[in-house]
Amino acid sequence: MSLWLLNNFSTTALTVVIVGGTVVLAVLGSVLLRRRYPSLSRGEHNDMVGVTLGMFGAIYGIILAFVIVTLWTQLENTQTIVASEATEAALIARDAAAFPPPVRARVDEALSGYVHGVVEDQWPKMREGVPSYGATASKLQDVYAALQGYDPASAREEVFYESAVAHLDAVAAQRRARLTMAEQQLPPLLQLLAFGGALVLIPLTFLYGMRKRRIQLLFVASVAGLIGFSLLLVLVLDRPFAGDLSVSPAPYREGALERYWTPVSPPGTHPTAS
Repeated sequence: MSLWLLNNFSTTALTVVIVGGTVVLAVLGSVLLRRRYPSLSRGEHNDMVGVTLGMFGAIYGIILAFVIVTLWTQLENTQTIVASEATEAALIARDAAAFPPPVRARVDEALSGYVHGVVEDQWPKMREGVPSYGATASKLQDVYAALQGYDPASAREEVFYESAVAHLDAVAAQRRARLTMAEQQLPPLLQLLAFGGALVLIPLTFLYGMRKRRIQLLFVASVAGLIGFSLLLVLVLDRPFAGDLSVSPAPYREGALERYWTPVSPPGTHPTAS
């Protein structure tokens, strides 16, 4: 459900629906309860309700803070993994420049296939939360085959060959970590605590009576808005590859990897003057 929302609605739309909807429902619930029990406006039970609200609010606030910090850390770690994988791939491309032209061409062709496979094939699947480990496995194996079929002929080539192999092993490790992060989501128990806690805390604010209805509705709306924004953060941060705040594949198009995305003009053609 969360993936469908993130992939089909913008963050702005989700803000209106989640935050606005939470506030509207809370205000409506408070108005209906006040009409049904007019005596609540006298605040006869405010002492008990205030203590209960303070206790529940503190517990719920700690839970939400823990969840949001955990998800934000997960998003940052995912960005680091993606940047590291792209950097290691770019270093392979740079190391391959020291190889003979035929070997360099094979490495470039294989590496280009892998980079395109990650962005064009694997990324859409990660957005849907169903990453395929086999989607780029053959592309990665082609890079290994290109390096394994090369026997360095000089000490200089040997140094760059060992460096390229080390970077390729790092790419394989970061690839697995990236795919693992694409499958991560908030555990069901924490989801229950985050969203279920809102269903407990917001109705409690209805019981805190105030003589002026506008003041009470402002109080209820403020609490509901804060909780709504917190739940919005939980939703948009839960899936690092989905939604407007998702991790971008831009690192695979930058630096030394940029040339793999630049169209090559056919021999004998020239740019047309405009």
